[in-house]
Amino acid sequence: MDFSYPKSYQSLCDRLNLNQGLPYTKDWSAAADFLELIVDHALQEKPEVVVECSSGLTTLMLARCCQMNGQGHVYSLENGAEYAQATRDALAHYGLSETATVLNAPLIDIFLGEREFQWYSVEDLSADQIDMLVIDGPPGFIQIHSRYPALPVLMDKFADVCEVYLDDAGRDQERELVAQWLHDFSMLIHDFVETERGCSILRLEKHVEVGD
Repeated sequence: MDFSYPKSYQSLCDRLNLNQGLPYTKDWSAAADFLELIVDHALQEKPEVVVECSSGLTTLMLARCCQMNGQGHVYSLENGAEYAQATRDALAHYGLSETATVLNAPLIDIFLGEREFQWYSVEDLSADQIDMLVIDGPPGFIQIHSRYPALPVLMDKFADVCEVYLDDAGRDQERELVAQWLHDFSMLIHDFVETERGCSILRLEKHVEVGD
């Protein structure tokens, strides 16, 4: 594997010893500043279970973080078979297949209240007690508020404390769905970071009661 990538990723590649190419795609890969945020968190907090919506550079870098930490596993929900295989190939190239699992997760129809969404099948997601969730899919063109289902679908699998990272959070639809999350789940604490595409960081503490 010998994929080229922008210079903005080089410091991350050096930090994680990923200097033999990256599964980078111009239109779909997360920007370097978003990756820096999730890498910083993963190396500092050492999550045991990381789940991500979509796969690619995030999978590779988070898997390396788990390897460096000596603990943790990444589970990626990926609806595109071609992208899933490209990520698996990159993981294998760097000897990271044991620290990350890319799941074939086709988009299926789900109902949340009166709203219908196409979202990842979680039939094969055996992970629970999720410590970290990274959301970079499904694509926004599929439907309005395409990434909204992540929290209501996965909430029961979250650990007592879970950190959520939403990419592309500067877009209007992402701002709207974050506002809906904050309305739906009163225990969330939200911080917006001015990255290239905007990043919303949401911290969930299940033991915190309303009014505490």
